[in-house]
Amino acid sequence: MKIENVKFGSYEDRDVIKYTLTNDNGVSISVLNFAGIWQAYMVPNNEGGQVNLLLGADNIEAYVNPNNAPLYVGRIVSRFGGRIAKGQFDIDGNSYQIPANEGDNSLHGGANGLSQQFYDVTTSQDQEKLQVILTTTIGTAVDQLPGNETVKITYTLDNDNGVTIDFDGQTDAKTLFNPTTHAYWNLSGEAKTIQGHVLTLNSTYHLELDDEKIPTGRKLLNKNTPFDFSHPTVMGTALQEMQEQHVPEGGFDDIFVVLPSNRLAHEPVATLMDAASGRKIKMYSDRNGLVVYTANGQHADGFNRPAGQWFAMAMEGQTLPDTPHHPQFGDISLRPGYPQHYQIHYDYFA
Repeated sequence: MKIENVKFGSYEDRDVIKYTLTNDNGVSISVLNFAGIWQAYMVPNNEGGQVNLLLGADNIEAYVNPNNAPLYVGRIVSRFGGRIAKGQFDIDGNSYQIPANEGDNSLHGGANGLSQQFYDVTTSQDQEKLQVILTTTIGTAVDQLPGNETVKITYTLDNDNGVTIDFDGQTDAKTLFNPTTHAYWNLSGEAKTIQGHVLTLNSTYHLELDDEKIPTGRKLLNKNTPFDFSHPTVMGTALQEMQEQHVPEGGFDDIFVVLPSNRLAHEPVATLMDAASGRKIKMYSDRNGLVVYTANGQHADGFNRPAGQWFAMAMEGQTLPDTPHHPQFGDISLRPGYPQHYQIHYDYFA
């Protein structure tokens, strides 16, 4: 096992550093100190080479290009993932207003959230695992949210080729904490899209959304709809069904209600397989929401897949979004003296 770091470029007059963790099986992950970007998840292929399971780029310019930045490729998203309607929320009877950065709403931590920040980085390893640990504190002057929130993101690669992302948050004033990773998956080394991927979700419902992608509060049954992934479903088939129903996005940008993996059965919230290669990821999350986004209509250049829609798909594990307006979805409040911890884990199979 080994840990390496190299300069990946520069951004805003600061060095972007790539940290690469490699286990005893030759599997590696790479993480950047900017935005906590998960740049690579490299696994061996049958030809003696390697395949990156993630949508990624070999330079920082592709990530920060204004055309590509709205995709949040590989970034840690926080203080909150998803949308907050009208940028307004209450905690314990106190009302807060934060700036909108998507129409009238606040998305993914706002315009200057943790997806736009540099982190301090340390590394660690023992006989079973390697870690890269990212920490930062973000305050109101930076992202306009209340409180100084200290966040620690820990990426762990183990010798079973699994990856764990731990999210820890604490604050000196009441605020929000609903972090996620915006990694995009394409398990194929050859295919230009994820249409040949097969998806299974531990989900019975998805959320009804309005025209601004804000939850209405209603949960809709998946059964007998294109949202039914209770059994292994070819993505190309599901995407075709979405188009036949004239969904404006031409694909998925939707929120599934999932059964958290920390229940007794410890089942994955999602299983994604590339049918051609047999590569498979099982995703575990301790929260009740999963956003599936199939990069509809996107033409982002500079990444390791040809620009075009459906070239990869994001699976964002989080508490169901806009909970301040729908308390039945959960609570994403973070309070002084009560730190929060969340975890997402991926098992890889070939």
